[in-house]
Amino acid sequence: MHCIKVSSLLRLGSELLNLTEELFSPTSLRSYFAEFISTFIFVFLGVGSAISAAKLMTSDATSAETGVLAVAVAHAFALVVAMYLAGDISDGHVNPAVTYGLVVGGHVSGLTGICYCMAQLSGSVTACVALILVTAGQAIPTTRPDPKISGLADVAIEALATFAIVYAVFVARDLRNGPRGIMGPIAVGFIYGANILVTAPLTGGSMNPARSFGPAFVTGDMKKQWVYWVGPLVGGGIAGLVYESLMTTSNGQPPSSITSVG
Repeated sequence: MHCIKVSSLLRLGSELLNLTEELFSPTSLRSYFAEFISTFIFVFLGVGSAISAAKLMTSDATSAETGVLAVAVAHAFALVVAMYLAGDISDGHVNPAVTYGLVVGGHVSGLTGICYCMAQLSGSVTACVALILVTAGQAIPTTRPDPKISGLADVAIEALATFAIVYAVFVARDLRNGPRGIMGPIAVGFIYGANILVTAPLTGGSMNPARSFGPAFVTGDMKKQWVYWVGPLVGGGIAGLVYESLMTTSNGQPPSSITSVG
């Protein structure tokens, strides 16, 4: 009986050491910091473009349409850069929905995914604080859905748009499609920008819980934030399931054939 207890303790100790190595190794810490920096860049540029568009916007409809286009392009470019910069270190998720999709697809452990999400949320909040400082206290725009649209419809729109983004991430990362280099982030950035053009008038165009969380946190306006968590996570999770179930077994390639976008 005593030997069994000692064996169990040794096994538990070994598992704890493995867990510590997984979560807090130098490589893991560099990955978290890369996600922090890349999400900071993405949110700083994305939210900053929204601030600039709001200041330049006049009362006519053409100005509003131009503002949405400018914000969409800025987010697309910012995401391309953010993903590329972190690609060789953390794989450049920059989005909790992407991380969740990769967890569902079996490419990232649940605990590592949580650490990635914490880094992404921290980067988003820090970016918004930096924007307040450098813009002399300009109002930080928060993501808001159209009040005429139901909460369920908001979730569905965010889920569908995020599905497209996360599915694009899986395609861009699959080695069977050949090395993509910068083209992977470009493809994902373009579809993100296109989705903003479609969803901005409806849900505010988030598709990234971190993108919405930072502005909401620093302004204290958490209204409807659940939409920007439930919708993207559902869409990202379904994308991971669909790609892994339908696209990675046709020629016997294992899921490990997926690697970094950048």
